[in-house]
Amino acid sequence: MLIGKKALLLDMNGTFMFGEDRFDDCQDFSAHYGRLGGTLPKEEIHQIIRAVYGYLSLRYPDEQYRHDFPSVRFAISDVVDKVLAHDEIERIIETFTHHELGFIPREYVTVLHTLRKYFQLAAVIDIWSPKEAWVRIFDETGILPLFSALSFSSDHGMVKPSAKPFKFVLTQLGIPKAEALVVGDSVRRDLGGAKNAGIDCILVGGAEHPDACRTFSNLIEFTSAIEAG
Repeated sequence: MLIGKKALLLDMNGTFMFGEDRFDDCQDFSAHYGRLGGTLPKEEIHQIIRAVYGYLSLRYPDEQYRHDFPSVRFAISDVVDKVLAHDEIERIIETFTHHELGFIPREYVTVLHTLRKYFQLAAVIDIWSPKEAWVRIFDETGILPLFSALSFSSDHGMVKPSAKPFKFVLTQLGIPKAEALVVGDSVRRDLGGAKNAGIDCILVGGAEHPDACRTFSNLIEFTSAIEAG
């Protein structure tokens, strides 16, 4: 499983970040929006956020958007039929980001530090909002220096299972694909992207597929197996 492997290409959501994508019907988008000084009526901001989420959700699995996935800013411009001030658009983007953003449990911070003792770490991350909030969490939790390479889809518009973001981080790491291992929780996105890039993959989080090298219940169990030899 790990013979000759020098780097782990980690997925983020469902792998070491959790509680993300809070766009269900019980969410009050106006709460965070109001704290930012937004003035649109509650129903209107709810309608906009839900429309943006629906717009992006529809396109996310569509192959024609795999290498040109639209930004949240573009989605806003496409679903809102009136002119919004620049500051208002920024508040909407920040509100969307707040609800897309998850958290990294302390035990997963510890796990990442442990894995860095054995491998170079990289992350291949699909997010829809600008990356700054995620980079800030990485920095605040002390994991940012652990990563030698990062790919955020909102930087370049390439979403998994495209092979391109995986190849992008391999280039940053300066290693061949035979020395890398993808770890993620999605058969379609992580295993599919790894296969497209010719990289071995381990599934975590309950996902299973015969093409995966191994499966583990979570990243903690995988790390324990590494430490056990």
